Amino acid sequence: MPRDLETPTLTALTLVAFASNSILTRMALAAHEIDASSFTAVRIVSGALMLAAIVRLKDGSWGALRGRGGVGPLALFGYVAPFSFAYLRIGAAVGALVLFGVVQLTMIGWGLARGERPGLRTWIGLAIAATGLVALVARPASRPDPLGVALMTLAGVSWGVYSLAGRGTPDPLAANARSFLWCVPAVAALSLMTQHARFTSARGLTLAVVSGAITSGLGYAIWYRALRGLSATQAAVVQLSVPVIAALAAVAFLGETLSVRLAICGIAVLSGVALVLTAGGATPGLRPDARRRRPRLSRATPSAPRRPGTAGPRPGASR
Repeated sequence: MPRDLETPTLTALTLVAFASNSILTRMALAAHEIDASSFTAVRIVSGALMLAAIVRLKDGSWGALRGRGGVGPLALFGYVAPFSFAYLRIGAAVGALVLFGVVQLTMIGWGLARGERPGLRTWIGLAIAATGLVALVARPASRPDPLGVALMTLAGVSWGVYSLAGRGTPDPLAANARSFLWCVPAVAALSLMTQHARFTSARGLTLAVVSGAITSGLGYAIWYRALRGLSATQAAVVQLSVPVIAALAAVAFLGETLSVRLAICGIAVLSGVALVLTAGGATPGLRPDARRRRPRLSRATPSAPRRPGTAGPRPGASR
């Protein structure tokens, strides 16, 4: 694949995977096909098995799965568990607004702290996309459940951290495999703690497996690869298109109505994202210890010191 097309293509595939996750989660939890804890556990275990198998086939060994680092697994668990439980207490519209709003604050804030300086075109694109998202999910005034909002806020921060942890990862597939594998004990413990409320169905388990193995496991690995070509600000803003893609997918596959509001707001969000991706005005952040070094002026190599008693060159003699 040409390098100039790699990042846009991988990003597009990732956003479709994220939107598919939203659809699968809604189909499983909203229809009460499976409880939130079991859905989360099956999702993570399926993703871990899929990624570990691919790493084994690719490398011929399990060595790549032995890396260390607790940020990825903790951030992954901090996203998937609150995400599932939050959707039991708040609607999809409020959840999308809280989740992606917090993701923006987390990732753009980190980028600014690290020295990224988005240009005016990027800020305009962000404003257009954010306005379109708010208009899309806005509903008549009704106070959302505070616990549901808190859970989705935690999920947003955790996903922002998980995304940032993937920037510059040399092996995205192995990094995601390790995160999923080390997340298994946490979701297993959560499942044991909530076993009194456990219920499953064949359809619910199937949706959880697809969400874990395909749209989460493989989707997150592709996302880590795409992050190499995106600034923190760009990576944050492109995710605002996920609710729009999910809404369009619901129209296509779940029989929902395509409204004028969805069309207008969707165009606004996607236009804003396009502005950000084509701006290219963000200055990558520098490490705190990075310093610009001035080029040294070339100096003549000093002549070797003369030994005592050795006569120097006579005046006018050539060297």
